Amino acid sequence: MDKKEQVIIEFRDLFNKMVWLNRIKMEGSLKGYKPSEVHCIEYIGRNTDSNVTKLAESFYMTRSAISKITKKLIEKGLIESYQKPDNKKEIYFRLTEQGKVIDKVHEKLHKEFQERDKAVFEQVTEQQFDSMLSFIEKYSRHLDAEIKKLGIDMKSE
Repeated sequence: MDKKEQVIIEFRDLFNKMVWLNRIKMEGSLKGYKPSEVHCIEYIGRNTDSNVTKLAESFYMTRSAISKITKKLIEKGLIESYQKPDNKKEIYFRLTEQGKVIDKVHEKLHKEFQERDKAVFEQVTEQQFDSMLSFIEKYSRHLDAEIKKLGIDMKSE
């Protein structure tokens, strides 16, 4: 196995371990909420004037899939939709008080995960962080270009 293949395999394994380990606490603290719902709540809580298109682009999902998730979140009383007085066409989302509670629980869990992993990150030098971030950025741009080559427009899906 060459190093390129090893990097991809190690990234996937690392990501899967992190998801598995985090899921245990997430499912315990956020019973009744799917990860996609919690991440939509997080996005809406951090980004003003969130709409279906912005959510779809952020999560690499179709607008249809995001519409289903946001409909469930509205039904659960976690988000509400609104329109701007100058634009009656576009529908935006914001968190309700109940949605803010879920967002705070999720944020607290992320802080716990950061604390759990702090020992590793304290050993990483600025130069190592810069190298990793540079690689991730280059690879991400490459994948964006590949997606574009396929003619996939995340906005219209």
